[in-house]
Amino acid sequence: MPSRSLAILDRIAGLRLAVVGDAMLDRFLWGEVERISPEAPVPVVRLRRETDKLGGAANVAANIRALGADVSLVAVAGAGATSRRLVSLLGEAGIPDDGLLRLPGRRTTLKTRIIAHSQQVVRADVESDEPLAQDALADLAARVRRLGPFDGIVLSDYGKGVLADALLREVLDDGAAAGVPVVVDPKRGDYTQYRGCASLTPNQREAGQATGRAIADLDGLRLAGAELLARTDAACVLITRGEHGMALFERGGAEHHLPTEAREVFDVTGAGDTVIAVYTAALAAGATYLDAANLANHAAGLAVRELGTATITADQIREAVGK
Repeated sequence: MPSRSLAILDRIAGLRLAVVGDAMLDRFLWGEVERISPEAPVPVVRLRRETDKLGGAANVAANIRALGADVSLVAVAGAGATSRRLVSLLGEAGIPDDGLLRLPGRRTTLKTRIIAHSQQVVRADVESDEPLAQDALADLAARVRRLGPFDGIVLSDYGKGVLADALLREVLDDGAAAGVPVVVDPKRGDYTQYRGCASLTPNQREAGQATGRAIADLDGLRLAGAELLARTDAACVLITRGEHGMALFERGGAEHHLPTEAREVFDVTGAGDTVIAVYTAALAAGATYLDAANLANHAAGLAVRELGTATITADQIREAVGK
């Protein structure tokens, strides 16, 4: 397995992938709590520093770029300071911004987390999640075609309005026609709109919500996996399960249960972005679904060891696989 994984990682370098979805900026305010406010029973955080990271679909793109592949991010942003910071971070990561559609009346999603003593105290979100106009969706679809062809496509759906049905259908159909894997990180409940994807990567809670069942045991997990395969006509569904690892269900009945590779868990922020980035890049490099899931599992184990949104490199995964 290590030699196969290393060969897959080597093949990822030089591939071209696209990430289509909801880009955002993750802001972290770091400090310490020394007292409780006299105004209300809440902690007073004395801030020491501030960091910004690419979030959502932009974090997926950053993780793909860190694997050595070229990546295009197709998303929307506003025209203010948050958008400018997003573009700046894309440039630092080596990701072009020509797939970014600027809409002056729309807010770029900003998630601000206050962290004290390695614990998240509160998160504040600023965003626009209204449906996009048809001309904006057509513009995004045109950008995907113009920037291609691609070896693989990620649809990163955070429910902020970019992946409306019309855009989903065009990208899924174009990907199928080109014979490249289109993998979905789903957020919305009705997964029939993702029909035709190669695979999808919900977490266990999302899988339960989508199928209307509480997943309390292995039988419930199997039923959810089978139902999601039937709804989407996907070849495979990868359900991430936190400390329980991952479960991979393939069309035809094969199933695989991968124990977690995490040795320490400090923060799960963005771990799902790392999973779908590595999983899709591996599939684009010709890996089987199981081999791709194994690589993604190793990457997830690394991502949750870092505070804040993490970008995992190919070298980090190589080291983890070799242990």
